[in-house]
Amino acid sequence: MWLARALQSQGFGSRKGCVLRVRSGAVSINGVVCDDPEHEVDPAGLELTIDGVTWPYREKAYVLLHKPAGYECSQKPKHHPSVYSLLPSPLIERDVQCVGRLDQDTTGLLLLSDDGQFIHRMTSPKKGVAKVYRATCADPVTDAALAALRNGVLLNDEPAPIAALACEALDTHTLQLTLAEGKYHQVKRMIAATGNRVERLHRVAIGAFSLPATLAPGSWCWLEAADLQQLETPWPSAKS
Repeated sequence: MWLARALQSQGFGSRKGCVLRVRSGAVSINGVVCDDPEHEVDPAGLELTIDGVTWPYREKAYVLLHKPAGYECSQKPKHHPSVYSLLPSPLIERDVQCVGRLDQDTTGLLLLSDDGQFIHRMTSPKKGVAKVYRATCADPVTDAALAALRNGVLLNDEPAPIAALACEALDTHTLQLTLAEGKYHQVKRMIAATGNRVERLHRVAIGAFSLPATLAPGSWCWLEAADLQQLETPWPSAKS
């Protein structure tokens, strides 16, 4: 494809704006400056440098964000800053969407993508992709509460009890809960149904992919093919 088209596809502005940017000499291809907007480039392995910032070509954007507390998963936040403010403008221009949402006070693993089919696969309960949360509770975690969460608790407006795929205590006040779906405030509501209250909530994993310890809160990174494969690993009981 033409260089200007490749630039536009990566979220660097309109076609006209990308043409002007290339002509200004602000764009390099694999380290070599190119000022021809119609220069043919091979997307495979393409690495662009725009105004001194290196940007690998991605046909689809798959992004991991370590969400900090105090941010809303909305492009039009009401009470707190948006998680989109933590991303570079090209990703916002590409219209990446949150893959499910975390409450403003919930931290941890948040996916964003511009691939609608990927978003559907990751959020549909029918796909059996598990989400793992670590909840710190106000009161001690009891064996009875753990059993209730494993067997199913009844929530308001739900026709049947909802059970965790797995649930274990990590210490006296902290438990790890694995869910197959992501209903509104689900973890908090499930724990409240046992007579306890969540004080801190952190998503640690999706599928077989865990939030890297090296990714600081508020930071983001690209997801690679191996990461996507781990993310889409279904819970064992969901495998056909």
